[in-house]
Amino acid sequence: MLAIGKRRYVRTKPYPRRKVKIVEEAIDLLKRYQYIFLFDLHGLSARILHEYRYRLRPYGQIKIIKPTLFKIAFTKAYGGVPIDIAEKVRGEIGFFFTNANPAEVIKIIAENSVRRAAKPGDKAPFDIVVPAGPTNASPGPIISKFGKLKIPTRVQEGKIWIVKDTVVAKAGQEITPEIAEVLRVVGIEPIFEQLRLIGVIWKGKRFVEIAELAVDVGKYKELFEAAAVYAKNLALNIVYPTREVLQIVIPAAHMRAVALAARLGVVTRETLPMLLSRAIAEANSLAALVASKAPELGLSVSTVPQPTSQQPIQPTETPKESAEEKKEGPSEEEIAGSLASLF
Repeated sequence: MLAIGKRRYVRTKPYPRRKVKIVEEAIDLLKRYQYIFLFDLHGLSARILHEYRYRLRPYGQIKIIKPTLFKIAFTKAYGGVPIDIAEKVRGEIGFFFTNANPAEVIKIIAENSVRRAAKPGDKAPFDIVVPAGPTNASPGPIISKFGKLKIPTRVQEGKIWIVKDTVVAKAGQEITPEIAEVLRVVGIEPIFEQLRLIGVIWKGKRFVEIAELAVDVGKYKELFEAAAVYAKNLALNIVYPTREVLQIVIPAAHMRAVALAARLGVVTRETLPMLLSRAIAEANSLAALVASKAPELGLSVSTVPQPTSQQPIQPTETPKESAEEKKEGPSEEEIAGSLASLF
């Protein structure tokens, strides 16, 4: 009984030398570079591609290889093509081989956008202004297009002159054929075009979408700033000995130590002004209490502001009494004993 199976194509002729050379070059590139970016070739002009070849030369190489030949080279270099990579390597695509950080490559490509002329259907990236002055266009049918866009013109020295600056397209507005034609005549290229990246083949193992590699710098900056604040708070709480922490902790600890010493009555250069102020305040309070109950002592409470550490402490004078009622006050030993009891 005959088994009917699927016919398998077997090539009998040798591969063309040109294709063999392409595969060999692709194998060499695959071995030299860790990352291969895929970008869309559909609608990409030769000028844009040439510009990026030049600008990305320090970071790697751009190659245009047919997907079939690339898969053959990939199989020879890595022993096979993973399914996710095989699904992406098809259609009109180009390859950028590089060893640079993929996130950095995306940033470089975005920063090296190439200017080109506007085409019908493009979106204006900003307000497009046609400046006043001469153009290289001679009078003819193009004048009607200037008039349709309400651009004031005049003919001078055999050329079309624009009378004043005129906005022909607002940001986000679609470029019409008339606008595209006028911009071409005046030499304005308002559109920035860059390689449309699809993804990157990561070290021959897997395919990574561009969305996974795009880095929002502003967001990461906010995260780092928040992390710095949290780290500083933690370091302050655990008194981690760094220069930034010690600059804050040591003065605070000194203030707390001085306050504690003042409460305990420890006499130092820092605590003495506070101890004297407290003693004077307590003495005045005591004098006010005693004066009301023992007027014969002749005590009076001063309402003058308390002296600071820079001002000498002046004793309070008692009012003069008549010779008959004059009595001797407390001795110096008693005053010293009363002050000592306050500390």
